[in-house]
Parts: sequence; C-alpha cells; structure tokens
Amino acid sequence: MATRKKKNVVELSRSHFEPYEPAKDEEYMSKGQLEHFKQILLNWRQELMEEVDRTVHHMKDESINLPDAADRATQEEEFSLELRTRDRERKLIRKINQALDSIEKEDYGWCEACGIEIGIRRLEARPTATLCIDCKTLQEIKEKQWGT
Repeated sequence: MATRKKKNVVELSRSHFEPYEPAKDEEYMSKGQLEHFKQILLNWRQELMEEVDRTVHHMKDESINLPDAADRATQEEEFSLELRTRDRERKLIRKINQALDSIEKEDYGWCEACGIEIGIRRLEARPTATLCIDCKTLQEIKEKQWGT
C-alpha cells in the first residue's frame, strides 16, 4: 500500500493554500505560478472586504446613544480602534490590487529595486512584497539609521 506525503498547508489570514511546488525545469513566474499567486491575492482581498462589511454592520448595530458618559467613551474608543484597523486593511487592499495588476502585466515576483527574483516562498509569506529579501533588509537598515 502506497503512502502519501502530507502536503504543508499555509495559512494566510484565514485562507489556506498549498505551497507551490514548481516542476524541475519550470521557469520562474510561469503561468501556473502567476495563477497560484493570483488566487492567493484574490482570496485574501475577499476576506478583507468581508471584514470591512462586518465592521460597517457592527458599527451601525452598535451605534446607540448611551446615556452614561463612560459607556459612550468606551464605545467611541472601540469604534476608533476598529476604524484604524480598517484603514490598515484598506491600505493592504490597495497593495493587493497593485500586486494583482503586476500579475496581469506579468511583472509580479521581480524586485523593484534590483530586478532579481523575489522568490516563491517569500511571496507566499508576503504576497504583496515588491522587494527581494536583500533589498528589503537594506531598506530597513536605512530607515533605522535615518529614521525615514
């Protein structure tokens, strides 16, 4: 009886996907790889959009005039936190859309700074990455030194 290898399943936010295993001589960012990342990005964007909808409904349902000032302050703080989170997610959705555009243009997966491959595993960990690990590390060092 043949045994099957268990495949690693990666969790990105709440969506699951199997890591891409390129064929032996498969070209980097082949059609199959681009489709793999397109699906990851589309699923991630859908999850974020659903979360935005839940927040809107939650804020509508919870926005009542509370008579107690402390209760109102607590509610306003909760809403403020939710809105900050949604703002970060809105920015992430913009990055996801940019990544999807680069897939359509077949520019996805290449470092914007030096032009080398970003790498399949790095892109699976951060599908919106636009820099290879070396350029990203250099950028972070510069930011730390110059505070930019």
